[in-house]
Amino acid sequence: MKPTPKIGLLFGSFNPIHTGHLILAHFMATHTDLDAVWLVVSPQSPFKVGQEMLGEQERFDMVSLAIQHNDRLRALDIEFDMPKPSYTIDTLDELHRRYPDHSFVLLMGEDNLPGLPRWKQSDRILAEYAVYVYPRPGVDATDVNAHPGVQVVEAPLLDISATFIRDCVHTGKSIRYLVPEAVETQILAKGFWR
Repeated sequence: MKPTPKIGLLFGSFNPIHTGHLILAHFMATHTDLDAVWLVVSPQSPFKVGQEMLGEQERFDMVSLAIQHNDRLRALDIEFDMPKPSYTIDTLDELHRRYPDHSFVLLMGEDNLPGLPRWKQSDRILAEYAVYVYPRPGVDATDVNAHPGVQVVEAPLLDISATFIRDCVHTGKSIRYLVPEAVETQILAKGFWR
């Protein structure tokens, strides 16, 4: 019998995707028990309403470019056809419906963990899915292991933000090595955040 694929889900607006996202996703896919990591491009997070964002397709295309040579990572646009804003539990339900033979694990930064109780049906998320938490610089979530389904993964600490990258582009500063070369080329060619 074929084993159940165990997939880590890294949700984000990826506005834009950057090296920190990629190092984290690849680390989780290769240093844990996960078979792969799917990067779920969120068209609209309920916690980021009103933020200036590139269109969902542009962000998805950059994620696809960034991971095109990594068979352990996959870009997912599942939320594009779902009601907005996107709620994690609704996406998890839809993924379970589409991929009933897969097991899904939610990947979450330590900085987001304290806000988890405010998420839609957070009790169901914790009851039905494992959560792998990765450290964030300057964050100390001491009660991170309070729930049996939550596991801390000692991943590298990365302090790169999409906001910083957008600001660099806006002010004409280099973003080389902050984003993959293909993403940098796309940003400059399309004039994003100018």
